[in-house]
Amino acid sequence: MVSTFDSGELGPSSSPVHVRWLGTAGFEIRHGEHVLLIDPYVTRAPLLRCVARPLVPDEVRIRKYFPRADAIIVGHTHFDHAMDVPSIAKATGAKVYGSRSAAALCRSRGVAHAKIDVIEPEGAGPAEREVGPFSLRFHASAHSPLLLGRVPFPGEIADCGDVPLRAEEYRCGAVFGVEIEVAGKTLFHLGSAELLEASLERLEVDLALVCVAGWRTSERFPERAMRALSPRAALLMHWDNFLLPLEKGARLLPAMHMDRLADRLAKEARDVRVGVLPMLGELRL
Repeated sequence: MVSTFDSGELGPSSSPVHVRWLGTAGFEIRHGEHVLLIDPYVTRAPLLRCVARPLVPDEVRIRKYFPRADAIIVGHTHFDHAMDVPSIAKATGAKVYGSRSAAALCRSRGVAHAKIDVIEPEGAGPAEREVGPFSLRFHASAHSPLLLGRVPFPGEIADCGDVPLRAEEYRCGAVFGVEIEVAGKTLFHLGSAELLEASLERLEVDLALVCVAGWRTSERFPERAMRALSPRAALLMHWDNFLLPLEKGARLLPAMHMDRLADRLAKEARDVRVGVLPMLGELRL
């Protein structure tokens, strides 16, 4: 069985970093008065709506769960990562950091140009940004080939003149793995179960946020992720049924094989703690 992280500290800290899981690949990271969001998605449209008609953000839930934010990172632009981002940005005044596809989506929904930062590769290394106490490094990454060996909904969101969009119109766009340094701690968000080792120096992170969905379609993903990130702890995410509302808690998607994944992660790095959080659960670094 995969263990659940305690709500207390993952390690001693005189200046804690709070990490709250928002479901799917979404996280809220807080330090002091500063709030950073990654791939926040709380609308969680049901299956029938996803296949039958355009998707509309749930503004009530957005106001409830995001009273404030300073910055929002978009790892890629599938609907379960990016759909709520423009609404959250407008409600909180947060600045959005992401790909050209993320920028196109935000502009189409009325986010001010000054509140959008388009992340592009900077030579051979990652793009770097500073947001309050957070140092961000955007590493080029990849999406796992989930469907018949293919990335779902590939390509760019280039023109969102006709909004709202249907689920399949949220094209993947560029994919980033995001390294976050704050208060002497390092986190790494891997929003899809794939990575590009060539874009990563060998890191040593305190907490790896590791996507579960699609891990079996990426060759030797657990071993490669552990070797690239050398984490002290690995928090598994994006294993929950995101077609159900947050209020129902985290329900496991079919065929995740989380115990097998946790075993392989731990076997590759025997001192690494591997676990999960409950929906909206939090830990402190």
